[in-house]
Amino acid sequence: MPTMADVARSAGVSVATVSHVLNGTRPVLPHTRQAVLEAVEALGYTPNSLARSLVTSRTRSIGLAVSAISNPYFTEILQGVEAAALDAGYSLLIADPHDDPGHELKVVQLLHERRVDGMIVAPSAEPGDLVAYLRRQSVPTVLLDRALGPTGPGGDLLGQGPFDQVCAENSGPMAELVTHLAALGHRRIGLVAGLPGLSTTSERIAGYEQGLAASGLAHDAELVVSGSSESTGAERATAALLALPDAPTALITANNAMTIGALRALRERGLRVPGDIALCCFDDFAWADLFAPRLTAIAQPSREMGAQAVRVLLERLAEPGRAAGTVRLPCIFVHRASCGCPENGPDGGAPASAPADAGSRTEPTSQSEKGTTP
Repeated sequence: MPTMADVARSAGVSVATVSHVLNGTRPVLPHTRQAVLEAVEALGYTPNSLARSLVTSRTRSIGLAVSAISNPYFTEILQGVEAAALDAGYSLLIADPHDDPGHELKVVQLLHERRVDGMIVAPSAEPGDLVAYLRRQSVPTVLLDRALGPTGPGGDLLGQGPFDQVCAENSGPMAELVTHLAALGHRRIGLVAGLPGLSTTSERIAGYEQGLAASGLAHDAELVVSGSSESTGAERATAALLALPDAPTALITANNAMTIGALRALRERGLRVPGDIALCCFDDFAWADLFAPRLTAIAQPSREMGAQAVRVLLERLAEPGRAAGTVRLPCIFVHRASCGCPENGPDGGAPASAPADAGSRTEPTSQSEKGTTP
């Protein structure tokens, strides 16, 4: 098996130069770099990652803890993380915390024991133990999708601390869904909200309230029901909203899993979308264009969020002392027909579960600024 010394002899350079070319640790003249790469290819040289990690104390691996199995939304984020990590020459170790605080801590500890260079984590609704561990162990970490506020669910001080964060905008896009429905004449707009304790939940509720205020509508606490960020909970929440004496004429679901539960509840009651009730969802997903009518939604930049998290983590590894920051990525309003805008048939809408054949029609509008907030 060829060694780095063999590559150096073939290219007519020192072993140190070969190392700089392969590891990117120092600029090398273009013709010298080309000679080294040609020698690597001709000899079939493969770098010894284990040996390199012993010398550099780096494993060139990233730990990713997201609930991708239990939450399909994270699947696209995972794809973005994987592609960006591979492009940067990093391997990826993946663990699913199942949105359970105790399991979350265990899987992060296991990833840390595998000597990953840093971690990307989507924290649960009760991240106190996780945050304490990451701080205590000084693990370079990027929090993904869900941000830490000044306090945790129990009032304990958490704060952003040393952690970078990469999230989508939540409040502004949610407000746009509300104002859009209000502009169509709806005065009773229900919200199936996510799991309490998650920043995405609180930010989307805040956006819902902002949209009501901007539309001159009063806030009615009865119209906001938790769907616990999952399908079964959303089905129960939707049923509760529909059972109100003054039921909503429009409904917003705060993530894709809850959209499925809401549609199930509507179907069981024989309600038609948008003829009987308008429906919009935060979190576009692959099936949103396969319903009739097609679902109006807020699309999050899932893959870009994952890729951005990798870039931020690599910046942290290169510059450990810099101040932590939060990157917010803009969402897109995907305008289809479930909100009640003209595109559905003359009967006022198809059953909520019926499939559609046609492709989607989108009207992208950037919802927010993109940047880093220290």
